[in-house]
Amino acid sequence: MPEGPELHLASRFVNEACRGLVFGGCVEKSPISRNPEVPFESSAYCISSSARGKELRLTLSPLPGAQPPRGPLALVFRFGMSGSFQLAAQDALPAHAHLRFYTAPPGPRLALCFVDIRRFGRWDLGGEWQPGRGPCVLLEYERFRENVLRNLADKVFDQPICEALLDQRFFNGIGNYLRAEILYRLRIPPFEKARKVLEALQQRRPSPELTLSQKIRAKLRNPDLLELCHSVPKEVVQLGGKGYGPESGEEDFAAFRAWLRCYGMPGMSSLRDRRGRTIWFQVWALISHRQMEIPRKLVGWTDRLGSQQGRSWGLPGPADAPKGHTVPAGLSLPHALPLLSSAPGPQPVEQPKTGWPC
Repeated sequence: MPEGPELHLASRFVNEACRGLVFGGCVEKSPISRNPEVPFESSAYCISSSARGKELRLTLSPLPGAQPPRGPLALVFRFGMSGSFQLAAQDALPAHAHLRFYTAPPGPRLALCFVDIRRFGRWDLGGEWQPGRGPCVLLEYERFRENVLRNLADKVFDQPICEALLDQRFFNGIGNYLRAEILYRLRIPPFEKARKVLEALQQRRPSPELTLSQKIRAKLRNPDLLELCHSVPKEVVQLGGKGYGPESGEEDFAAFRAWLRCYGMPGMSSLRDRRGRTIWFQVWALISHRQMEIPRKLVGWTDRLGSQQGRSWGLPGPADAPKGHTVPAGLSLPHALPLLSSAPGPQPVEQPKTGWPC
C-alpha cells in the first residue's frame, strides 16, 4: 500500500514528467471507476503536483489565451492499495488507467494516467486536504510532533503502539512497512501501550549546556520515535524511484528491498492486528528481563507459536527459542512472551544479516 514516501515520490514524478508539456481537451475517466467525473476542459493547460502525508494534489492550470476561459482546478488523490501515476503514449495506455489527461497537439499524444489495479484509490474535486488528517510527518515535522504530544489523552493511545502509528489523525504518512521499520530500529515492542512509549518523550529535553551542533549530533545518534517518523520516510524519498512495490520496476524495487531491515525480511516474525494488518517484528530481540509488559490476552492478535500456519508466516516455534528458554509446543503467543521474559536475565540474540542499526 502506498505510504507517505510513495505519495511524495509520485508528486515528484508528475512534476518532472509534465514539465514542459502542454495538455489539452477534456479529462477522461474510466467508465468502471466509481470516482466522480472531472468537469474540466481547456485547449491548453499545464499540470503540477504537491503531496501531504498520504494525499496528492494535482492542479490543472489553463495557459494564457486558452479556450474556454476558466480558472484552475485542483483534485486530491488518495492512492488506496495500488494507486500510481504513469505517463504513456495514447496508443499504449496501461491497464487500469482510471483517469487520463492528454497532451495537446502537435507532437505525439501522451497521457498522464492515474493507474489503480485494485480500485481502492479515490480523488476529490476542490483541492482541499482531507479534514481530520494530522500534519505531514515529512513536511511538517514540528507541527506533527506537537500534535502527537499535545493529544496523548486521546483514546487512540490506549492501543498498542503498532496500531496507533497507523492513525492518520496523528501519523499522517505512516503506514504498514514504515511502522515496522521504525519500531525495529528502536527495539520498541510493537504491543507496548502507545501512551507509555510516547509519554517518555514529553520529558526529553537536551541539556542547555550543549551547543547547537552538539544537540544536532545527539539527535542523529539517538533519535526518538517521533524523529524516526520523520527521518525514516525521508530515507525512502531519498532512494528515488517510486518506493514500495514490485510494480515500481525491478531496479526501483531492488533499491527499496535492500533498504528494508524488518518488513517482510527473512528471520522476522509477523502477526495480524485487530484490523487485519500484518505487523512485522523480531520477537526474540524484543524480549529482555523486565523490559516488556505483555498482557495475558491480546484481543485481536492471532496465531500460535509452533503452529503450521504460524511457521508459514515466519513465527518462531519452540525450537527457535534462545538458549535457556523453553516454550511448550502450541502455546499461544500472548502467553509465550511473558514466559520467555521471565528468564533470570537478558539472553543473547542472534541478529539477522541486516543487523540492528548503530
